[in-house]
Amino acid sequence: MITVGLTGSIATGKSEAAKLFSTAGIPVFDSDAEVHELYAAKATIDAIGKLFPDVVVDGKIDRQRLGQQVLTSPEEVKKLEALIHPLVKKSKERFISHWQKQNCPLVVLDIPLLYETGADHELDYVIVVSANEDVLKKRAMARPGMTQDKLARILARQMPDSEKRSRADFIIENSGSMEQLRSQVVALSKRLAELAGKHRP
Repeated sequence: MITVGLTGSIATGKSEAAKLFSTAGIPVFDSDAEVHELYAAKATIDAIGKLFPDVVVDGKIDRQRLGQQVLTSPEEVKKLEALIHPLVKKSKERFISHWQKQNCPLVVLDIPLLYETGADHELDYVIVVSANEDVLKKRAMARPGMTQDKLARILARQMPDSEKRSRADFIIENSGSMEQLRSQVVALSKRLAELAGKHRP
């Protein structure tokens, strides 16, 4: 089985690409969804509450408060990541193990900070979803609660798109329509299936 990472900067359409890979019949691990589940678990709530007492409201993590608190401080981001990343990694390993047992030829791992966390070294291939700067900013600013300052801080945490592209095995250009995105994902799904076939013993 081959493991394929899927990443991209904010608002490039990575999540849409992930859905299309799933529609094509490829198992997709969604790191963001996993983080959402972890944030709902009591053990995680308690651990985050010790680090950031103000972000637990009525026994739940207020993600907006948490985001506001950590985005302004690289040190706070590191504290949160040191807690969350190992838990997500364990879930990812369970996901891969499950599909290996099913003799699945390939899986896609949707990881927003893939290069930033060094996860690319554990994967067979990496796909980067890319969009031009104007499209990216327009999409990002259309999100609820987004501001120019917040977007700048998010982008500062992410590897530049140009560097991601230079390191990628495959690039999905997503500055156009949904149909253009879909056709690229379908073609790439077939290509990955061929590569997975070559990896089989």
